Amino acid sequence: MTRENVLEQVQDILRDIFDDYEIVVTNDTTADDIEDWDSLEHINVITSIEKHFNIRFAMNEVTGFKNVGNMVDTIFGKIS
Repeated sequence: MTRENVLEQVQDILRDIFDDYEIVVTNDTTADDIEDWDSLEHINVITSIEKHFNIRFAMNEVTGFKNVGNMVDTIFGKIS
């Protein structure tokens, strides 16, 4: 799996969670860029990604995510 595949899968997860299939995710996308992505939805995002990729994030990883690109890098590092 490539990093680009991970980004595409994260985009699909976000589209499902927010029920908006027009969401386009880039490395620079942040929660501020997606309507309804608040702190409660952030928990849903994290748990959905963990389940999908069969990984676990450490708390310091989650709090360190500045954008989707940081999240994708961490996911890619865990599955590679």
